[in-house]
Amino acid sequence: MDDLIKKPSSDISLIENIPNVLPVLPLRDNVIFPYMIFPVLVGREQSIRAANFALDGAKYIFLAAQKRSTIEEPKREDIFEEGTIAKIIQILKLPNGLLKILVDGIIQGRIISFTKRTDFFEAEIEVVAPQDADKREMNALLRQMSSLFKEYVRVNKTIPPEAINAFENIDEPDRKLFYVAANINQQIEVKQKILQKFSLQEQLFEVIRLLNSEIEILKIEKEIEGKVQENIAKTQRKFIIQEQIRILQDELGDEEESSPEFLKLKDRIDKAKMPKAVYEKAVEEFNKLKKTPPSSPEATVIRNYLDWLIDVPWHSKTKDNLDIKNVRKILDEDHYGLDKPKERIVEHIAVLNLVKNMRGQILCFVGPPGVGKTSLGKSIARALGRNFVRISLGGVRDEAEIRGHRRTYIGSMPGKIIQSMKRAKTINPVMLLDEIDKMSMDFRGDPSSAMLEVLDPEQNHTFNDHYLDIDYDLSQVMFITTANVRYNIPLPLQDRMEIIELPGYLEHEKIQIAKRHIIPKQLTAHGLEKFNVNFKDEAISKIIIEYTREAGVRNLEREISSVLRKTARDIVVSNSENGKKKKIKNKFVINSGLIEKFLGVPKFRSLKVDKELRVGSVTGLAWTSVGGDILQVDATVMNGAEKLTLTGHLGNVMKESAQAALSYLRSNAKEFGLDQQFIKGKEIHIHLPEGAIPKDGPSAGITMALAMYSTFSGKPARNDVAMTGEITLRGKVLAIGGLNEKLLAAQRSGMKTVLIPKENEKDLSEITNEVKEGLKIVPIQTIKEAIPFVFELDKKPVKKISKKKSKK
Repeated sequence: MDDLIKKPSSDISLIENIPNVLPVLPLRDNVIFPYMIFPVLVGREQSIRAANFALDGAKYIFLAAQKRSTIEEPKREDIFEEGTIAKIIQILKLPNGLLKILVDGIIQGRIISFTKRTDFFEAEIEVVAPQDADKREMNALLRQMSSLFKEYVRVNKTIPPEAINAFENIDEPDRKLFYVAANINQQIEVKQKILQKFSLQEQLFEVIRLLNSEIEILKIEKEIEGKVQENIAKTQRKFIIQEQIRILQDELGDEEESSPEFLKLKDRIDKAKMPKAVYEKAVEEFNKLKKTPPSSPEATVIRNYLDWLIDVPWHSKTKDNLDIKNVRKILDEDHYGLDKPKERIVEHIAVLNLVKNMRGQILCFVGPPGVGKTSLGKSIARALGRNFVRISLGGVRDEAEIRGHRRTYIGSMPGKIIQSMKRAKTINPVMLLDEIDKMSMDFRGDPSSAMLEVLDPEQNHTFNDHYLDIDYDLSQVMFITTANVRYNIPLPLQDRMEIIELPGYLEHEKIQIAKRHIIPKQLTAHGLEKFNVNFKDEAISKIIIEYTREAGVRNLEREISSVLRKTARDIVVSNSENGKKKKIKNKFVINSGLIEKFLGVPKFRSLKVDKELRVGSVTGLAWTSVGGDILQVDATVMNGAEKLTLTGHLGNVMKESAQAALSYLRSNAKEFGLDQQFIKGKEIHIHLPEGAIPKDGPSAGITMALAMYSTFSGKPARNDVAMTGEITLRGKVLAIGGLNEKLLAAQRSGMKTVLIPKENEKDLSEITNEVKEGLKIVPIQTIKEAIPFVFELDKKPVKKISKKKSKK
């Protein structure tokens, strides 16, 4: 570098006084040039140590900019090599612990290498002195830079005009250059490029390029600003003229005839047949609109409000189809089963035949996904001949989504209820409120509380939407809500609705649904209706049992669709192989063998009981959201601490049932022929297989009690007997739920006898004969009554125990 840079003789003495090794101060937001006197705020510990070190020495310090200003603790590679050697003039300690240093830029410099110092940055610095250049070229460059700088100051409002006077008083070329560079408003990287040039000529070229670029940008900005001001002036002038026209029209009294648009709007208001109060409100807003300038934002708000008032139905309604036979026919066409909801709709139609106008028709269908809640709502609308609208409430957490936003907000609009009424176009649609149990609340309000007014027949004839701010009559709307889980619906909402449970479909019901609805629909969807595709019942049953595990029929439809796709593929492949001459066979039979070929290995398996009798193994029955299943309870006893161990992912209720069963056996050991100390020094372990599946509920109480009895007595339980029932500490068997599903699971698993609580005997009348077929159903009141059916050899000992008791 020494042979490239020739140091002038005037600067030799100054340069010789500068040490070769200097502390380095990284700058975050600025580039300091030579001849600049600038205050620097220092806050980092490393930088404070560097400044103090320089102050204690020759007061020289090297100022270099950081490559990225966001870095809090820069490393050596984060600092530019080129910078300015400066001298500290003054240092001031501030109350907040910062240092304010006044530095004077001396000359350009460059970092050759950093020293090994760790407490602050220190480097060996090379002084970069300006090179001698051709005087004529230098003068030309200086003149151009001067004229450009004057132009830059003129168009830039941030630089005071006095800067030109200060610039003209400078004689030295390099000082002029760095003065201009310091006054250019640009990013650090751009300014750093000037310091990265080592000849005065190159630096002048860089500054001239920068000035040209900045002047062009500033001129464009000024031009844009002028256009904006011109547009504002035009708008103000237009507003003044419109105000003058409006005042003249008010004086003449002919404003109504002034605009065809207003006449058209007034005609729409008159034809809407609004109630008197609503009509008065609409006319008031219409008069306000006429006096509002079209350019005003308020005009758009009023116009949108009037459009909503006109578009919402006020009088138009559909005529109900009150033919009960026709309604029943349509409901049966669309859905198989679901007798309770259908019966309720038929009852509603019957009452309408007599009353003609009835309030309070708010139904809530509760059931697992895929059982047909939403589609049943559509069928009801079709049967009644009413329009159908659906509102999805899943994830709604803002009260304004139900009641609407007030008109003061930008972009406000009515809530979902009024929007749906506008879509329905009648005042008596069937409105389905889907997933009402999925609503939640947050800081914006509780939407479920807003639904209380909507679903209350005593209040909804004056439903008040925040946007419309008038009463709207919802009393003629038939509301139907759906939910998956009943306990997620707030109790006040439950109180306003008639809840109809839709249980999961049983196996024989799914077969009928597949044959009547799913298969014909999918044959049409896959273009197979012209082919004689015959789905065997055994094939449908195999899909239901081994490939789906659900309460509804959505997965069943997917699997049937998959089978038909593969059938369509086989037909097309066969056609392409045979060519046009050979005729494709017109009959395709889908049996259980083809199902496994098309769908692969079965995804699910049904639990089967062991064929051989085992001590401690008793079969129970469980209800799941996708139907019933058998529950194998295994109990074993071993030497150890007196405790009861329960495994198999059991819930608290089931654990408490096991504890109650053990307590009952201990307190009645003599009556059951057990040793009084049968638990002394013994550990009991009860396990329910399929440990990954959570299990809970009290209905397995009797099963666990008899499993423990089998273990302690050493007598095996029958493997063709299943049972269900909650137990008490007195040995009573209490009622349970899900009897229909449990009996179906017992039938499917090959059970011959099923023990149920005596209190559930009344429920048998509602269960179809297909479910009860092949089962001996025995109602029992106590655990003792169950023993003769589960343990065949226990009939005599039980009688002997009862005789001894009678003798006492």
